Amino acid sequence: MDMKKRVSLELRHRSPTEVQELVLDNCRSSEGKIEGITGEFSNLELLSLINVGLTSVADIPKLDKLKKLELSDNRISGGLEVLAERLVNLTHLNLSGNKIKDISTLEPLKKLPQLKSLDLFNCEVTNLADYREPIFKLLPQLTYLDGYDIDDCEASDSDGEGDGVEDEDEEEGESEDFEEEEEEDEEDVVAEDDDDDEDSGDDEDGEVNGDVDSEDDDEDEEDEDDDDEDSSPAKGEKRKRDPEDEDDEDDD
Repeated sequence: MDMKKRVSLELRHRSPTEVQELVLDNCRSSEGKIEGITGEFSNLELLSLINVGLTSVADIPKLDKLKKLELSDNRISGGLEVLAERLVNLTHLNLSGNKIKDISTLEPLKKLPQLKSLDLFNCEVTNLADYREPIFKLLPQLTYLDGYDIDDCEASDSDGEGDGVEDEDEEEGESEDFEEEEEEDEEDVVAEDDDDDEDSGDDEDGEVNGDVDSEDDDEDEEDEDDDDEDSSPAKGEKRKRDPEDEDDEDDD
């Protein structure tokens, strides 16, 4: 999609003066130039033109309220004077992934008194030995170069325009939800263990009762055996008396 058409879509039936943020990432510029953005975007504070094939920023309009300009992953090699002339209140400039080779190319940025943060990741200039120190000397108004200050301290959340605070709140909310889920899982596990204990208790009771019943059966069998033994001598005695009775009958 070309840049002009993308600008029209991003307006969404608004007038340019109503737009404060305009993101045109990954659209296509014509002949490497900025198109469709005019001075009518007078209240624009953020303009993002990442990976749009720019080779020049010469056609950027005067935008007095613009604070943040994203130009990473293009083919810009110079011509930064126009930024100092037309974006007087710029505070954040991202030139990462462009063709900036020399520190002298950045000299026009001295005329941006509000410039606080400059990113040059993956630019050839960063291959120079100790490139950070001379850039901080060239641009004394800078606080952060590639996300770190002159003492190599990383930019704080407050310098990230408050986004960090919201992220922390979201992370805390997510961690609380995760802890609640863990507690619920633990309760479920405890409940399952209790059920298992009850089931095993029932099995043990059944085994005990079964043992008792078998013992009772054994005792009953023993009692029956005793009864048989008691009755057997009587039968023997009767068999012994029968011959005597026969003798008596013979005498008669």
